[in-house]
Amino acid sequence: QVQLVESGGGLVQPGGSLRLSCAASGSIFSINAMGWYRQAPGKQRELVAAITSGGSTNYADSVKGRFTISRDNAKNTVYLQMNSLKPEDTAVYYCNAVVVTPFVGGMDYWGKGTLVTVSS
Repeated sequence: QVQLVESGGGLVQPGGSLRLSCAASGSIFSINAMGWYRQAPGKQRELVAAITSGGSTNYADSVKGRFTISRDNAKNTVYLQMNSLKPEDTAVYYCNAVVVTPFVGGMDYWGKGTLVTVSS
């Protein structure tokens, strides 16, 4: 079994910054892509940023230049540094990882989410 646990959400004023972390644990052989998704009230879940095991990154247009995704492969952890936050960034942020276990090939795992609220 694999668990993803997010941390770092909270309330921040417009223009502020937050750093999200997501640690994967359990029966992990390797982790391929890791990423962050978000879901705002009344909207579908959307990709925010993703990073491969080799460090290649991909961002949603709405966050380019403001958010930075990174990972520590030794710690099975992915981070999302969010700067210049806007009210429209308010959402529940979910961590995702494609994990290879000793028993199964690459499977999607999700965290339970962490709430980010951008408001004055």
